Amino acid sequence: MSDFPAIIEGGGDLAQFLSTNKSAVDAALADAGTLLFRGFDVPDAQAFDAAVRGYGEPGFTYEESLSNAVRVNVTERVFTANEAPPTTEIHLHHEMAQTPLYPSKLFFYCEIAPEKGGATPVCRSDWLLESMTRQHPEIVARFAEHGVRYTNVMPGNDDAASGQGRSWRSTLGVKDRAGAERRLSDLGYEWDWREDDSLRATTPVLPAIRELPDGRKTFFNQLIAAFRGWSDERNEADKSVVFGDGSLITQADMTPAIAAAEELTRDLAWQAGDVALVDNYLAMHGRRPFEGKRRVLASLIS
Repeated sequence: MSDFPAIIEGGGDLAQFLSTNKSAVDAALADAGTLLFRGFDVPDAQAFDAAVRGYGEPGFTYEESLSNAVRVNVTERVFTANEAPPTTEIHLHHEMAQTPLYPSKLFFYCEIAPEKGGATPVCRSDWLLESMTRQHPEIVARFAEHGVRYTNVMPGNDDAASGQGRSWRSTLGVKDRAGAERRLSDLGYEWDWREDDSLRATTPVLPAIRELPDGRKTFFNQLIAAFRGWSDERNEADKSVVFGDGSLITQADMTPAIAAAEELTRDLAWQAGDVALVDNYLAMHGRRPFEGKRRVLASLIS
């Protein structure tokens, strides 16, 4: 079993290190799923941006994403992590797996370490799927056969009090309802409008399990986060996800996955200057509640 997450300790310029050692970094990431770079000279958001650019792969911008999280851009490629309140736990998920558009990798950077709490939990989804297959093969077979559909109600304007609070205008990159409907139609969604200008949108059938190029399979989805945490004044978690055939995903279906994920989860306890690289197809991540200041920035790779 690989070290998870794998820690790479060093010093000096991280951008140069990533550029010079790209092949070795990619091999380590494929093996571990998550890498933590510690001790390098990354004093601010600009240095983090330079490190991401040094890695040398195309970016996946917040604007072009269908993320439901409210974020704030710091540079073109760097933005804040989820702006949900410190008391809100963000449960394990693959970034944007509840949409047809998602990044392959994620960079995180700790600019200000939290006073208490605030770790980023990570979980290997291939290990999770292996555990579920051993213990509950019938549930895995249902996810593999039917896939999953997600429903989310997006407000007309950003709601920073919710982890799912990004407006439909921002999420879809449109100015009006006609533009939203064109974008949703192109992506295969179903939708309806609410009286308060919110938009209820349901995805096409999306896979719940992903096969990687090397043959490994992962529990690639947003199910744990959706089932445990997609609740606010507009959304109810138990109504946010169904199997692709429309049948309900129940507590009994999700309990084994949640329990196995908790056993397999490891916390990234941040130190200022840390940078993490996560393979979005291989590892889920989240956010623990915290006290005091915490500033973790993110950048996505196409």
